[in-house]
Amino acid sequence: MAKQPQLTGRAAVLAVVVCAIAMSLAYPIRVYVAQRRDIAQLEQQKARELAEIKKEEDRYRQRLDPGYIKRIGRERLFYCDPGQKCYVVMRERPAQSKGAPAEKQAARPPWYQTLWESVEAADTGNGAKVAEPGKAAKVAETGR
Repeated sequence: MAKQPQLTGRAAVLAVVVCAIAMSLAYPIRVYVAQRRDIAQLEQQKARELAEIKKEEDRYRQRLDPGYIKRIGRERLFYCDPGQKCYVVMRERPAQSKGAPAEKQAARPPWYQTLWESVEAADTGNGAKVAEPGKAAKVAETGR
């Protein structure tokens, strides 16, 4: 018996046709998937924008309400109705935060004092030894 070839002419033509169909469909399918993704993103953006528009419309309607305007005037600008006594309580010091301990920072001397001390240090020739402002006078006195 003669051995028949494994790949016949018909099978080769069929393989070429299937590959051609697959190649011709690959690009349109990729474009279709990309367009569906863009449509989904645009729909999400549209929903966000519509929510923002609704929020701004609500704020606009709220600002047309005279009661809201009076309340905001009392809260922010400390306005009072005629014949009404209003009081504003001011704190002497700002409230300390609860989490962080109150640490005093070292007070910096004024700029002119720092300038004068640097001039004194330069005059004594010990300018490189001055590490902090306020110590130039001590450096000049000790000579070190």
